[in-house]
Amino acid sequence: MTLSQVLKSGGNVVAPGVFDALTASIAESAGFKALYLSGAAIAYTHLGRPDIGLVSMAEVADRIAMIADRVSTPIIVDADTGYGNALNVQRTVRLFEKMGAQAIQLEDQTTPKRCGHLNDKSVISAGEMVGKIRAAVDARRSEDTLIIARTDALQMEGIERAMERANLYAEAGADILFVEAPKSGDQLGSIAGALKGVKPLVANMVEGGTTPIHNAAELGELGFQIVIFPGGVVRAMARTATEYYQSLAENGSNAPFAGRMFDFNGLNALIGTPQMLELGATYEDKNDTKDRDEDAA
Repeated sequence: MTLSQVLKSGGNVVAPGVFDALTASIAESAGFKALYLSGAAIAYTHLGRPDIGLVSMAEVADRIAMIADRVSTPIIVDADTGYGNALNVQRTVRLFEKMGAQAIQLEDQTTPKRCGHLNDKSVISAGEMVGKIRAAVDARRSEDTLIIARTDALQMEGIERAMERANLYAEAGADILFVEAPKSGDQLGSIAGALKGVKPLVANMVEGGTTPIHNAAELGELGFQIVIFPGGVVRAMARTATEYYQSLAENGSNAPFAGRMFDFNGLNALIGTPQMLELGATYEDKNDTKDRDEDAA
């Protein structure tokens, strides 16, 4: 089922953050209906740097292609500001859709952007963002490719203006609305109350971020149909990696950490090594195999 079909059916979606084919395949195995390819998570893992606009369009496109080749779960892609003006947005949408994105998120920050939960953001005019959304809608090849319009205006312009922007973005053709970084449960409720029924709504849960953490059921009751957890997996893996390397440095062995990691066979089972070797064997030249067996004898 496509993401568009899930949303039209009224279903709620919890989309965990992923950043490569391995994390995507693990998340798919857990049974999620959609995955969220996070620009922040790519910056953290690919560059070892913060989410401050350093990741390029081509780097994200490569990740989409590798993930789409590995999993069939719908992918929501963080496209930052679209990497430029309206014409850049069109190129981004065409490329990301071609690579396998089912939803493409665009935000109204200035360039270079920064993580929505960092301070000192700035936004472009609402009119410029409206043009970028219209350009995105015109560029997509399929109406099942959804355009998510995110506004970061709440921090600078206040909640009322942020919701005004969201309504303008919906009128411009956005399929999904995302008001970033509400500062309280009351603000979450106000956003859902004002925009529920206009378009499906996104809530973003960032551990330690601006927005208080709620679970998906609570957010669904408020009226958020999509809940994303963009960087949680990176924070979990970074904590584990820090402890792993400290243990190895102190002990000169992985034995003390063995209970917290896959062994060789466990990892191969996770990534499907036996199944791939079996599949490869079905394409082998049987005569060549027979000849090699006879030579060995």
